[in-house]
Amino acid sequence: MSTLLESIYDIALEAGAAIMDRYHGNIQVEEKADSSPVTEADLAANAIIVERLTSLTPDIPILTEESAHTPWAERQYWKTYWLVDPLDGTKEFLRKNGEFTVNVALIENGKPILAVVHAPALEKTWLGNGEKAWLQTKAGRDQIKVRPATVPTVVGSRSHPSPDMTSFLSTLGEHKMVEVGSSLKFCLVAEGRAQYYPRLGPTMMWDTAAGQCIAESAGAIVQQLNGDALDYHREDLLNPYFIVNVA
Repeated sequence: MSTLLESIYDIALEAGAAIMDRYHGNIQVEEKADSSPVTEADLAANAIIVERLTSLTPDIPILTEESAHTPWAERQYWKTYWLVDPLDGTKEFLRKNGEFTVNVALIENGKPILAVVHAPALEKTWLGNGEKAWLQTKAGRDQIKVRPATVPTVVGSRSHPSPDMTSFLSTLGEHKMVEVGSSLKFCLVAEGRAQYYPRLGPTMMWDTAAGQCIAESAGAIVQQLNGDALDYHREDLLNPYFIVNVA
């Protein structure tokens, strides 16, 4: 396990602790320009992550949902950068169902190569280094890998149902369906608990980079509907549709 991966694991835990400090209190919600919710927990976690990453790797720029977004005119020259969602699943956080995560990914040449997805309310953390993936719980840390299934489990969004999902499922044949929030969908595939995650609705780059790294590190394939890789060196922060599967 690399020292850098352990460092971002510690940062994600600290951000998660700040989120949980605010989880059971009176949560103040504001609305961003795109009408999505933001809370004090989002901003507190963001401040911790940005400060700690800046200290850890001062020469690596950071793109995070909750900070001003660096324009493409500058980002296009970034070979390596951090891509962060300090609280993925704000709607799940507000519903208090535990299905929210801290997402931190290191991007190199458009590909997530190192990542942590931390679910503070579930007390679970997933780590990936591009070659292997692990699940950290109170019981310890175990390597995880994808698993095929005769009757596949499909995981979908709890908060963002998509009409295109019905069409996809009709081509799949017999399957089981599970709904879960945030980047946990990637993690279920990585653990072998699901075999498909079709994302046929809008996501942003910071929503998916860390989860993609975890899934790919565990042996999954993440690709756009046209078969191209889901890449993070591009101007548009909005992701194309994609599918995660175990091939």
